[in-house]
Amino acid sequence: MNRARPLVRAGFLAAAAAAIHVPFAGAGVKPLKIDAFRVTHVLTLPGTPGEIYDAITGDLSGWWDHTFSGKPARFTLDPRPGGQFLEVFDDSGDGVVHATVIYAKRGEILRFDGPMGLSGNAIHMVHTYRFETAGADSTRLVLVVNAAGQMETGWEGAVDSSWKHFLFERFQPYVLEGRHRQ
Repeated sequence: MNRARPLVRAGFLAAAAAAIHVPFAGAGVKPLKIDAFRVTHVLTLPGTPGEIYDAITGDLSGWWDHTFSGKPARFTLDPRPGGQFLEVFDDSGDGVVHATVIYAKRGEILRFDGPMGLSGNAIHMVHTYRFETAGADSTRLVLVVNAAGQMETGWEGAVDSSWKHFLFERFQPYVLEGRHRQ
């Protein structure tokens, strides 16, 4: 029997245990509040479901006004599985993926998964746009956001008010003025 092996193992375990208790400058533990919420918004817009689907995807710079960079070189939502809700800051290619498309069926549903403006936090957010025929020439757009994970006080309200802004103050006028057709 080799007696050195248990001694080496014991020495390694003692060193590892000591290393665990060594404090690091600036290190610390902050408990996170884990929670979940849902936000839903519904609006009716003139146009077919396919037309409204196309208007809310592709180049978003005509109506989306919250960005990480202030004035991105490109701001798009690519409506296909694996497509990205992407903000490219400049010509060097720096940027951020706000979300990734996980389900797309033109004129019916678009679902994307990502933290959007809460990037860098341990939060999982799934956004679903549903497009429903509303009368002869209108579309009922339903947005549902399901979020779970790390939460700070007020995030539910911030997500709700941000989507109200995007949909009712920015996207709806964009469509009503026909700018999506230009």
